[in-house]
Amino acid sequence: MAETILILSDRADRQVRQLQSSLERLGFSVLALHLADIAFDTRFASGMAIPGMDGALPAGVIVRSVSSGSFEAITRRLGILHALAESGVAVWNSAKAIERCVDKSTTTFLLAHAGLPTPHTFAVETLAHAREVAQRELGHGPLVLKPLFGSQGKGLRLIRTVDDLPAPQDVDDVYYLQRYVAHAGPPFSDYRIFTCAGEVLGMMARRAESWVTNMAKGAKAEPVVGPVRQMLESLALAASAAIGTDFAGIDIVPAADGRLLVLEVNSMPAWTGLQSVVPVRIADHVASALAARIAPALDERPAA
Repeated sequence: MAETILILSDRADRQVRQLQSSLERLGFSVLALHLADIAFDTRFASGMAIPGMDGALPAGVIVRSVSSGSFEAITRRLGILHALAESGVAVWNSAKAIERCVDKSTTTFLLAHAGLPTPHTFAVETLAHAREVAQRELGHGPLVLKPLFGSQGKGLRLIRTVDDLPAPQDVDDVYYLQRYVAHAGPPFSDYRIFTCAGEVLGMMARRAESWVTNMAKGAKAEPVVGPVRQMLESLALAASAAIGTDFAGIDIVPAADGRLLVLEVNSMPAWTGLQSVVPVRIADHVASALAARIAPALDERPAA
């Protein structure tokens, strides 16, 4: 019987379909499920009830999304991922890595702690504390306000004056502020580098008329050429190692003074735009890397 890999996603998007096809070509059985549908259930020896698994555990898991929910719901879902890992299942990315990436303040702390270049960043609670930060920092230039748990460029605001800070209820009373990295534009550009199992699978330049360069906001993907590739690769691999990701999308921005600064590490990255400008099939590489990771454990299992 083929070993089973779970792909956890709240929608069957292109990345899920590509991963499923790649894993099936490697001989795995694949189940695409919502993480919310997996339950803790101590009737089973595994302690979990996974639809279609009859109390058994998969050989591996690829997490494409955790999806939104209450604090309690998200805590339970991450608990499922922790439990799978504790049970010996290879979980890509791990709950720990996802937690570190989803919370941007933890990401920037770990990047800075590892000595990687990243914009000066401040995460505080209450409008009063945010105003203190803005009054102190705006003399160096604008700040970018980001949702602590945001993605795809949603909710970004440029803070040029103290009065630009939103009301506490608009940001759940948490203000994540980062110095705006001045760079040439329009068009503006930055880089997305895709890492997997200690390697760079590909990279792209994202170009947009707005300073928000996410693909979901209409940016265009272009190939990266020249000596900057080596610098980007080195920074991306170091950032992935600092956060502890198995695969990731690393966002790096070029500053006006020529420096490259790491902005974010995404533990559940899309790759449609990137795939359009790189020759390798990203889903195949992710699937093969996961298969290589779990192969020793499968070899050690006793024969049925």
